[in-house]
Amino acid sequence: MAKKAATKKKAPKPLTTAQRLGSLVKSARDIMRKDKGLNGDLDRLPMLTWVMFLKFLDDQEKIEEERAKLKKQKFRPVIETPYRWRDWAAQEDGLSGDALIKFVDHEEAVRPDGTKGPGLIAYLRSLQGSNGDDRRDVVASVFSGVNNRMESGYLLRDVINKVNGIHFDSTEEIHTLGHLYESMLKEMRDAAGDSGEFYTPRSVVRLMVELMDPQLGETVLDPACGTGGFLCEAFQHLEKQCKTVEQRKVLQEQSIFGGEAKTLPYMLCEMNLLLHGLESPQILKGNSLAQKLTDITEKDRVDVILTNPPFGGEEEKGIQGNFPDDKQTSETALLFLQLIMRRLKTTPNPGRAAVVVPNGTLFGDGVCARIKQELLTRFNLHTIIRLPNGVFAPYTSIPTNLLFFDRTGPTKDVWFYEQPLPEDRRQYTKTKPLQHEEFSDCIKWWKKRKETDRAWKVTAKEILDDNCNLDRKNPNAAPDFEHLPPEQLVDDILTKELRITEIMQEIKELLGRKP
Repeated sequence: MAKKAATKKKAPKPLTTAQRLGSLVKSARDIMRKDKGLNGDLDRLPMLTWVMFLKFLDDQEKIEEERAKLKKQKFRPVIETPYRWRDWAAQEDGLSGDALIKFVDHEEAVRPDGTKGPGLIAYLRSLQGSNGDDRRDVVASVFSGVNNRMESGYLLRDVINKVNGIHFDSTEEIHTLGHLYESMLKEMRDAAGDSGEFYTPRSVVRLMVELMDPQLGETVLDPACGTGGFLCEAFQHLEKQCKTVEQRKVLQEQSIFGGEAKTLPYMLCEMNLLLHGLESPQILKGNSLAQKLTDITEKDRVDVILTNPPFGGEEEKGIQGNFPDDKQTSETALLFLQLIMRRLKTTPNPGRAAVVVPNGTLFGDGVCARIKQELLTRFNLHTIIRLPNGVFAPYTSIPTNLLFFDRTGPTKDVWFYEQPLPEDRRQYTKTKPLQHEEFSDCIKWWKKRKETDRAWKVTAKEILDDNCNLDRKNPNAAPDFEHLPPEQLVDDILTKELRITEIMQEIKELLGRKP
């Protein structure tokens, strides 16, 4: 009796391990290096990002479509056929060469199904949300600044085939890719740093989120969000608090908000947040400073602001006109500081903020002093953490500080905490950056404050009387003899030796006295 042929089972799709994922991305980047249209990581990484974005979106839509079928609900995809990844990218022998470049780049092109219509990027830019389906608006906004810079359609096909090996329909794989993507963003920041963009080190971001401790139900804003570091960290912080479906809905729809003016960071931010699990990021593309301060009402205000606004930039007169006459300046950081102050909630629970500022903001006079006067008299500037040299190395040597303030009332005292450098180094570097573990003493101090050799307190009155100078030196620190000029070092040693001699003489006299 003949045996029945064994039925073939469909082989399970292999999980994309961290090693395999890293290998796929590396292979894609190696292919892109061969293309003459791309120059460096500032071209390659954004290109890889939007290709991955479309694969990610299609995988997510497949999951949502299956869920809709099970619930017998109508499903409307964000991207319609024949523009879905599965329609034009998923087949290894699909569109390639000139046909692929034309389909991606041209305003009108022959589509994969043989019909004529808008090219891929033109179609994606034209998407519009309806019935609250704002993910279409997210896609349109992302691709409003996207251009295909690859010249070879054959190399582009090779890149697409590599990306097709990444599976975005597994939570574990998305988590793995999230970590890999963060490392890619770091490379992006490293490359961008050479052209004036400075991104906040992860260790500083984690510290600020931990100290601000946003709670589920609160709104969190970064008005200059860059690639989304603060917002992703805040999302993960809030996600740990979710226990129910209702709480997760609050997290997804009512918690995380941002704004970013530049196209490239905006696109990277959207992808970053999506990979971290935020389904429809609410990031406004545009300059957050474009809104007049007088137009900001309570509905525009939030509970928590976490941000590192750009500093050293210059804003045009039209933007400056959105601010009070006596506080107008071209300095971007000072304008953002005013915006942040206005965007904090007043009632029922006063809002709070953590902001990175350069040293110049602490000692600046004129307009800067007037802004600080308002901060001290109308807000509670309760803490300034002074960061050590080189935190932003190698992009800038400008010393930076973290301001923490809220709307609970005028400032009474300002606590200062001076974060030390490790004993074995003069400053941080690109290869040896600041680690989050180094903030452990600072976090302990934050919870139970007292004066130490690193922490001290200054009254608001003293600061106001000193032209609002916040650049306060640590009165409790031991002298740093290693960095003193030689002549001063000699004088200090002689002075101390003389004082020791005087004390010894006084002791000798006391011992020699008869009872």
